[in-house]
Amino acid sequence: MLMINLAGLLLIALIIWWFWLYKPEVVVIDTSKVDNNEFVITVENGTYSPSRIKIAANKPMSIQFMRKDPSPCAEAVLIPALQISESLPLNKLKTIQLPAMDAGEYDFHCQMNMIQGKITVS
Repeated sequence: MLMINLAGLLLIALIIWWFWLYKPEVVVIDTSKVDNNEFVITVENGTYSPSRIKIAANKPMSIQFMRKDPSPCAEAVLIPALQISESLPLNKLKTIQLPAMDAGEYDFHCQMNMIQGKITVS
């Protein structure tokens, strides 16, 4: 009985860590240092990499997503402020066109809002 209780407590601690305490490494890409106006965001292991990108204001941009995560949560990316919702095929590049945007921050995330990223426009 003691082993069952300890296993239950360990599982509860793991759930709390995964959903509320775990923060994946944040990788920032400054697109002014990228040769062209396209680059790839990889969706893998429940994270976007890079999870933060910086782009120039009032300049259209293409972002390519490569989904390597087979989980159903990762199969879509949403950018609510731009009313963009796109399906991401597994192990294939998907290009998303971003319009010229005003300065500010724009969140993007999976359909369940568990995988998150941010676009900073300046």
